[in-house]
This record gives sequence, structure tokens and C-alpha cells, in this order.
Amino acid sequence: MLDTSVIEREIVARDREALHEFSKDLQLTAVRGARNYRGDKLIRVAAPHRLLDPKAGPLIAVKLHILTRKSLGGIQTDLSSRALGADGAPVPGLFAVGEAAGFGGGGVHGYRALEGTFLGGCLFTGRTAGRAVAAG
Repeated sequence: MLDTSVIEREIVARDREALHEFSKDLQLTAVRGARNYRGDKLIRVAAPHRLLDPKAGPLIAVKLHILTRKSLGGIQTDLSSRALGADGAPVPGLFAVGEAAGFGGGGVHGYRALEGTFLGGCLFTGRTAGRAVAAG
């Protein structure tokens, strides 16, 4: 069970560090350093911001159950996350998301995915599949 007061305290502390130019928070220091690289300045669309900034949207909690490091999946899908059969046609009622959808080495994080996380791709493909299922 989550203790929301602990979570709130951590988020408020992180936001306080985010506003301080000389923050000692290692993650924020690394983000600032990476953003000094010209390539990151050109391709990044979301500037660092406070997590509790009302303009940044609501907070979303994600519970992770780490099973493997990276599987680099391989189920081919269409743009609605429907799994495709050997003939290239969607398999009725079968959707593939996350690493099973085969976005290893690319996808929403580009080639840096192998150095970081596939979480964004998992959330994106899960949302896409959920919308497709809901649309019927």
C-alpha cells in the first residue's frame, strides 16, 4: 500500500530541487548536463519542469513488475497494436504491446532505448491497444 504523504514529500522535494539552478540532485544534474548537448536541445520537446506544475498535466502512477531486463520482442503489429499473423492480416482479438511488440533498438526512445528504458514504449503501445479495444 502506498503512503501518499511520503510520495508527496518526495515530489515536493524534487520540485524544489528542479527550481534551483545549483541543485545537488544527481538525476537533475545529469538531465541539465545532457540538455547542454546540441543534439538534445534540437530534438527534445519537453523541457524539464516541476512535477506538480499544473500546466504539466496530472500525475500518473505506474506499478512495475520487473521480469526481464529487455526481451527485444518481435510480434509484428499494425498501428492499432493488433498482432499480425504470418499472412500479414490482424489476428482477431490478439493485441501485442510493450516489448512483445518488437520496438527494441528504436521506437519512442530512439536508439538510446538500449541504454535506458522501454517504459515509454510500453505505455504508448498499451494506450494504443486499449483505445483500439475500446473502439471495438
